Amino acid sequence: MATTPMTKTEVVARGLDLSPDARVGIIAGGGSLPVEVAAGAAGQGYPPFIILMEGEADRLAELRQYEHETLALEAIGSLLPLLRRHGITHLVLAGEIRRRPRLTHLRPSLSLLAVIPLVVMALARGDDGLLKVVARGLEARGIKVVGAHEIVPTLVAAEGVLTKAAPRDSDRRDIEAGLAAAKAIGALDIGQAAIAIGGRVIALEGIEGTAGLLERAKLLRGHGRIAGKTRGVLVKCAKPGQELRADLPSIGPQSVEAAHAAGLAGIAVEAGRSLVLEGPATIARANALGLFIVGLPAVEPANG
Repeated sequence: MATTPMTKTEVVARGLDLSPDARVGIIAGGGSLPVEVAAGAAGQGYPPFIILMEGEADRLAELRQYEHETLALEAIGSLLPLLRRHGITHLVLAGEIRRRPRLTHLRPSLSLLAVIPLVVMALARGDDGLLKVVARGLEARGIKVVGAHEIVPTLVAAEGVLTKAAPRDSDRRDIEAGLAAAKAIGALDIGQAAIAIGGRVIALEGIEGTAGLLERAKLLRGHGRIAGKTRGVLVKCAKPGQELRADLPSIGPQSVEAAHAAGLAGIAVEAGRSLVLEGPATIARANALGLFIVGLPAVEPANG
């Protein structure tokens, strides 16, 4: 797959220049990202308003220290009135949403009726299509949607080796194979990650996410389908043309633990277009386990 390097301005995360009267809202799903974004906004003098997605947000004790409300996925039609009621000017979509709203359970509202045809089409196209529709719909109604990396630029993976351990030549071959595969499935909106061992791809990310992908690799090794001492690499990258304000590929301490349990030598992510959550803890854990983490130059498929 032909690729072209991204320009420096496209891969370097820049912080937002917020006006004094800006109000940041966070749609909080699962994981540590909403917590880190909330802390980043508060640290800049913008205490956030948190929309806790019911059944999805799981760091509740940390998120509830800010002003907040809980919203069910099926009540998404009331999101815009909720944002307007609290004076939200900038909105961040942060954290994992493990399921999609059930169309038959959506609670009717005037706001929902206006966008439901777009939502139905977006659900048919896949996750990234839905995110783009949500972003466009909110911005058309005066809410600026921003990326987590714009609120907390330090979350963005830097280019180069980030750990004490570095990839070997054999690992570089695995990285090349894994990157090509991850970009290919990303173009189909299937997933963002692949595992390569011995220069060939042995597993692709599906609907189960990266945790499920690593668990499959662990089981394959445990069943003898992968040689016990064979190294391997997890590669994560943004989907071609991805909506970068939401669902950027990310890794954290759990990713490192799972990669180690699967017998992998390290993790490669796309610099400037991937997030390293709980950065100090993630790097420290990789160092303790002898894994490498490397930020790859960001690329997009060439046109045609």
